[in-house]
Amino acid sequence: METLTTVAELRETIRGRRAYLKRIGFVPTMGYLHAGHEALMRKAREECDLVVASIFVNPTQFGPTEDLDKYPRDLTRDQELCRRAGVDMIFHPDAAEIYPRGNDTWVNVEAMATAACGAFRPEHFRGVCTVCTKLFSIVRPDRAYFGEKDFQQLQIIRRVVKDLFLPLAVVGVPTVREPDGVAMSSRNSYLTPTERQAARVVPRALALAQELVARGEQATEPILAALESLIAGQPMARVQYVTILDPETLAPMRVLTHEARLLLAVFIGKTRLIDNTALAPKAPPPPAV
Repeated sequence: METLTTVAELRETIRGRRAYLKRIGFVPTMGYLHAGHEALMRKAREECDLVVASIFVNPTQFGPTEDLDKYPRDLTRDQELCRRAGVDMIFHPDAAEIYPRGNDTWVNVEAMATAACGAFRPEHFRGVCTVCTKLFSIVRPDRAYFGEKDFQQLQIIRRVVKDLFLPLAVVGVPTVREPDGVAMSSRNSYLTPTERQAARVVPRALALAQELVARGEQATEPILAALESLIAGQPMARVQYVTILDPETLAPMRVLTHEARLLLAVFIGKTRLIDNTALAPKAPPPPAV
């Protein structure tokens, strides 16, 4: 496994192999890898002849008061996980390599980036879309792998690829969870043991939403109210948003006329956790004959 740090090195290394490779898979990450990232890499390994992973803490997707400086980093640990997952190459550039002096081109998705996280992090998805487009241009993968935990990001990247006619498939991989249901995240490392226990309220909220829908609730307002009440009962938790959206357009839904996506962001202490789940309404009974 090779770790490359410049665009020129990576392109040249891939170019030498592209002639005899049928499919290149790419897993973009910000490092401090966990089993969720490993699932993406193993999926890529199953489906592709060459697997490239990037480890790059992208500065343009962090707001001025967010955790760019303290975002966890451990390259040696990350390299070992990549090796175990079957990654062939790691791309580990510095910020100046991806955003050279004079960089002034940005990729932005309009309406889809204003919902959920976008309402609270107005520049976040511009940074995500820009860095992913750059990485796609550098690696030129056939398939790129993203976790469903970041569902809004996944759908926005799919929109970018579709709108810009980029020649790759975006593959979503199901969320990997801890035994208690908490979604794996690099930011879980910020939580104290007491906060980690409090974080269980997040998967409990998802389960409550699924239970309400299974009982036949189709109006989204009472579902959202029930979830906010549940989370408010955990003293260490604070809701940033809870919303139910159309999974394709990310437009708000007031009634579950078809499968929807529940997305939420909750602060546990100072740590912001996001999660989501599909909500499938009960089918109406067949008409009487």
